[in-house]
Amino acid sequence: EVQLVESGGGLVQTGGSLRLVCATSGFTFGDYAIGWFRQAPGKGRLGVSCISNSAGSTYYTNSVKGRFTISSDNAKNTVYLQMNNLKPDDTAVYYCAVGRTYCSDDYYLMAGYDYWGQGTQVTVSS
Repeated sequence: EVQLVESGGGLVQTGGSLRLVCATSGFTFGDYAIGWFRQAPGKGRLGVSCISNSAGSTYYTNSVKGRFTISSDNAKNTVYLQMNNLKPDDTAVYYCAVGRTYCSDDYYLMAGYDYWGQGTQVTVSS
């Protein structure tokens, strides 16, 4: 059974940092890409970042470039999203997802990701 469990969310002030963790199981971790998505209240769910575990390539949406870093630990089947210099616009529920074998230019779309975690809330106060 494929499982993804997010953790690490919380309440921080503007400029603060958080590290999100996506612990996975039930599939061959090294064969797949993992995407991080977020969904703010009243808005759709869009990709923030993606990492291809086989190729090591990474993608970021423009609004987080230079502030967020995605990484993976193949030994632990875990993906991390280090978020620095957080802004109120980063407030959302963050999800990790798997299904694609590699990231591509359309990584930010939900299509192709078959399994999702339950999400973790990130709130950035101004």
